[in-house]
Amino acid sequence: MKKLFLASSFKDVACIFANFEENLSGKTVTFIPTASVVEKVVFYVNSGKKALEKLGLIVDVLEISTATSDEINTKLKGNDFIYVTGGNTFFLLQELQRTGADKIIIQEVNAGKLYIGESAGAMITAPNIEYAAAMDSVKKAPALTSFDALNLVEFYTVPHYTNAPFKKIAHKIVDSYSSTLALSAISNNEAILIENDNVKIEKN
Repeated sequence: MKKLFLASSFKDVACIFANFEENLSGKTVTFIPTASVVEKVVFYVNSGKKALEKLGLIVDVLEISTATSDEINTKLKGNDFIYVTGGNTFFLLQELQRTGADKIIIQEVNAGKLYIGESAGAMITAPNIEYAAAMDSVKKAPALTSFDALNLVEFYTVPHYTNAPFKKIAHKIVDSYSSTLALSAISNNEAILIENDNVKIEKN
């Protein structure tokens, strides 16, 4: 049973999440803010954390770029859910690949663990993130050797579609790639709900 919840802005769709996964109280979520480490604007990290806590979840932060392999292993495997915040998709992928956290996440999600991805955290579930170059700077991930991502879904999420300040960039990605990739563009008030092969977009 594969279960994913992908969003542009988690705090704006937390109510959709509460209906999607009803048994939340007291569950622990591995909260990965790694994509935001190289960004200047990071308010969404706290917003996401607060929204999770409001739902009754226990937030266990795992900063991949500084964590030990034991810590990564224990938290990803031991906690109930995995949450990956927004930021720079390329830096996020670089650190997941470098630490081997990518393989653990893939394994856990394929075994049925719920994955919550916000913005970059949603984009990284695609087969490849090269399409994200219009939105994020590849230069922030100098050690990244491959754009091959988690490949947990067959489509490519385009977050913040219709929302400032990413509106133009999101439209540019859609214009550039819609003929070659299976894109799924969502606004800040929408979420993609995945249960096995069943994929649907819900709006708040």
